[in-house]
Amino acid sequence: MALRTPLFGEHSALGAQVIDFGGWDMPVYYTNILGEHYSTRSACGLFDICHMGEFFVEGKDAEALVQKVFSRDISNLAVGKMALGVLCNEQGGVIDDLTVYRLADRKFMLVVNSSTTKKDFEWVQKAKKKFGFEAKFENKSNSIGKLDIQGPCAQKILQKIVSFDLNELGFYAFREQKKSLNGIDSIISRSGYTGEDGFELYFGWGKSVEVWRRLLAAGKADGIVPVGLGARDTLRLEAGFNLYGNEMDEQVSPLECRYAWVVSLEKDFIGRDAIKKLRDSGVERALVGFEMVERGIARHGDKAFGFDGSPVGHVTSGSFSPTLKKNIGLCSIKKEFSGVGQEILVQVREKRLVAKIVKLPFYKRGERIE
Repeated sequence: MALRTPLFGEHSALGAQVIDFGGWDMPVYYTNILGEHYSTRSACGLFDICHMGEFFVEGKDAEALVQKVFSRDISNLAVGKMALGVLCNEQGGVIDDLTVYRLADRKFMLVVNSSTTKKDFEWVQKAKKKFGFEAKFENKSNSIGKLDIQGPCAQKILQKIVSFDLNELGFYAFREQKKSLNGIDSIISRSGYTGEDGFELYFGWGKSVEVWRRLLAAGKADGIVPVGLGARDTLRLEAGFNLYGNEMDEQVSPLECRYAWVVSLEKDFIGRDAIKKLRDSGVERALVGFEMVERGIARHGDKAFGFDGSPVGHVTSGSFSPTLKKNIGLCSIKKEFSGVGQEILVQVREKRLVAKIVKLPFYKRGERIE
């Protein structure tokens, strides 16, 4: 039986189209993907992200444990700040990408993808035991609700039910505070997965319906809409963000998926030696953005070719861009074909269509929406 977030009843009442997403019954859209996409870019979108995983690390060796499994150096990460990075295996492949929040000097929250929650927890637990770290490590995914509110009106709407000034939160900063969210204890970060300004909200699992309804009511006059997985994917693709299982997996190095910047090779972590070896020998693959020159939408798994017919890579994500009115995608490709302006052929069904490598991201916040 599929898992359900505490908001499943709300989604059903709103007439959402529900699909199986990694073992969860999740809304793919409520009205239509295009409308929800446009609303997030122009006003505000509200996302049910309760299916994501949250781990807590606390104690004497909490920082040492996080440092060992996390690719970023967090030694200078201040309380109230967060960082994006990856978990790697010994071969340097990506087990998952995640964010780390420093809640206190010796306390962290790790936010991981829903589909990898179990293996991520087992991986960190294994490292904790292997290296003898003294720290309490807990999976609290089933007790924490999570909503994302994104878009130009997100701050205005959220401020109506938050007790502190959201202007105090810079990008990738957060506030953990009692009764701060409509009288509910919460962690609120200025972050998200859409390319817009916005916030990620964490609170007790049982408070999810209350917060969801309160935000929809608070944002009604400003155009807030509930948004499903369909628009979440087109929004993140336009912003050039990776999706685990598409742009990366355990056979892909962070150096091959535009994540070199989240790897701190000067510190010791699992997978570092393999990543350094790859860096020194030369990375042969790159993750690039492309636009279709000929009419057609490339999809995950479609093959890419040079004009001589030789295989050069594969599409990791592809879609119609509602904002840009173009067919776009991300492609893992041989380095020599990765230059901006380079043209390739993408196999879309039975045809090989011309596509052009372009600079990422496809969309930057504030660009005009027609």
